[in-house]
Amino acid sequence: IDPAALLQEIKTLEEAGINVRSQLAISNRAHVIFPFHRIVEKMSEGREDRIAIGTTSRGIGPCYEDKTGRRGIRIADLFDRKTFEALYCALAEDKQLLAQTFGIQDSIDYNAIREQYLEYGEALRPMVCDTAQVLNDAIRSGKRVLFEGAQGTMLDVDHGTYPFVTSSSATAGGACTGAGVPPTSINGVIGVSKAYTTRVGSGPFPTELHDEYGEYLRKAGNEYGAVTGRPRRCGWFDVPLLKYTAMVNGFDSLVITKLDVLDQLDEIPVCVEYRNTAWMPATFQEFEQVQPVYEKFPGWKASTRGLSKFEDLPKRAHEYLEFLSEHVGVEVGCISTGPERDETVLIKGSKLESLLS
Repeated sequence: IDPAALLQEIKTLEEAGINVRSQLAISNRAHVIFPFHRIVEKMSEGREDRIAIGTTSRGIGPCYEDKTGRRGIRIADLFDRKTFEALYCALAEDKQLLAQTFGIQDSIDYNAIREQYLEYGEALRPMVCDTAQVLNDAIRSGKRVLFEGAQGTMLDVDHGTYPFVTSSSATAGGACTGAGVPPTSINGVIGVSKAYTTRVGSGPFPTELHDEYGEYLRKAGNEYGAVTGRPRRCGWFDVPLLKYTAMVNGFDSLVITKLDVLDQLDEIPVCVEYRNTAWMPATFQEFEQVQPVYEKFPGWKASTRGLSKFEDLPKRAHEYLEFLSEHVGVEVGCISTGPERDETVLIKGSKLESLLS
């Protein structure tokens, strides 16, 4: 957690009339991002001897490095000055040595950061608790709990397109380890995929389009990074990729989003297999050799925007969705036909419908 960014978000929401503090629970075990984490990440990304991952430069990676190295500072540590100062001095000394290597030792005011973060701790204290206990109590009492992952499976540090990945587990299993909830408490896993494929930042992308179709998908789907504003890379739907993510996560049902983005296309190719490999490549070099094999579908050339009943979708859209479901091996339980909540098709009789009932 970046306390400064979080407090600013809370302030923005409160100014909009939203009561955040009574509804937000912050884990006392969450690790803390410091300004020097962001600086180190930017410098690391700019090094000529390093592969540029294309991070958001918010300091998340370096914070995870400290967590894994068992030198990180957690939210709970902010509440005791003596404990925090001891941990902070050790961490600051480590970062000062690193900063000197990068030649940026004058850019970080370590003393000011220390005092500022003690203040952040007091501001956050009323919202901090043992979130694992809160969640498990809620589950035991029969409340419905939904975990939402922030990133795609192919950015998972273990199963993604390493090294072009995030620093955390972005799979369904990661929800259990991150939240402190046992796997036996999970009764459904829902996969979410666009009707085409996108990626932000560097890394392998077998179906990426570098032509007018890629630009069309980007503009029609408003495909720009939510944090950085960078244009997303766009490509056709990748069946092998989704089959792999379905296997790793154990999807019970699929949500296909942005179907309406494909409305005006005359033809819609779908990657059905990778030539030259029988499994998901483990290295960037292997991915570079992948040759996608496409099957082409005629476009439906009709607006699906805002439709909320499956039977109202064009026949060719039905065929497209049924093909994806059959080849991925997971039912399609929901389709989004626009950005609004009511622009959604929930498939009757699906596993997803039963989870929502």
